[in-house]
Amino acid sequence: MAGHTERAIVISAPSDLVWKMTNDVASWPNLFSEYARAEIIHREGDTVRFRLTMHPDEDGNAWSWVSERTADPVTRTVRAYRVETGWFEYMNIRWEYREVPDGVEMRWIQDFRMKPESPVSLEQMTRRIDTNTPVQMELIKERVEQAARRAEAV
Repeated sequence: MAGHTERAIVISAPSDLVWKMTNDVASWPNLFSEYARAEIIHREGDTVRFRLTMHPDEDGNAWSWVSERTADPVTRTVRAYRVETGWFEYMNIRWEYREVPDGVEMRWIQDFRMKPESPVSLEQMTRRIDTNTPVQMELIKERVEQAARRAEAV
């Protein structure tokens, strides 16, 4: 059985700014609240391989993994996957951006499967992702919209 989540948010900011800020992986610790570090390992064209490290959890574990993502600026889509899967058999994420009357709709589509030995069930992980994704999206929206207001003021 596979897990699937899909969430979207509208960011009231210019499309180029939304694209630039959300695809600048090195700055993700300033954009997301869950990441303590984002280390770029390799970059080739529109593909970047990177290590994300989360802030320590309540047990003091600072989870870390390597992912790779390829951005397509023409279609305004990003395909990403975990290279180091951890408790996942796989974790694939697709980011989609489209202009809408109030700004840019940013959509995250996540497909994953847990390893049988994972301490977290598929249902638990799905709930965790469905709970955390809106929190992170709201934070990204707030930070990108603040940057857009600052740019307008100049």
